[in-house]
Amino acid sequence: MLDKTSGNKIAEGKILLDHMDKIHTTEMGVERMKKNLKIEDADVVEYCKNRILEKNCKIYKQGKNWYCETDHIKITINSYSYTIITAHIKKRNERKDWGNVRI
Repeated sequence: MLDKTSGNKIAEGKILLDHMDKIHTTEMGVERMKKNLKIEDADVVEYCKNRILEKNCKIYKQGKNWYCETDHIKITINSYSYTIITAHIKKRNERKDWGNVRI
C-alpha cells in the first residue's frame, strides 16, 4: 500500500513500481540480506520484489533511497541505480505490531 497522505507520495511509489525490472543487488548484498532476513535458499532479489509488490507495502523516498516496508521487513533501494542496498527485519521499536512476525 502506498502512503496516501498526498498525491506526490503515490506518484513517487509508482516510479519504483514502474521500474521493478531494474531492481538488483550485488553479491555482497545477497549475503547481507540472507543473513539479515534469516533466509538461505531463496533468491533474495525476487523475495524483495515480491514483498514490494504486496498490497500492504508502504513505499516512500527519502533522500537518495527508496524505502519499502511491509509486515516486519524494511528494504532499502538506491533510487538512481535501483540497487537493493539492504533488507532487514525491523527492530522492535520500529514496529507498530510486534505479533505474528512473517518472514
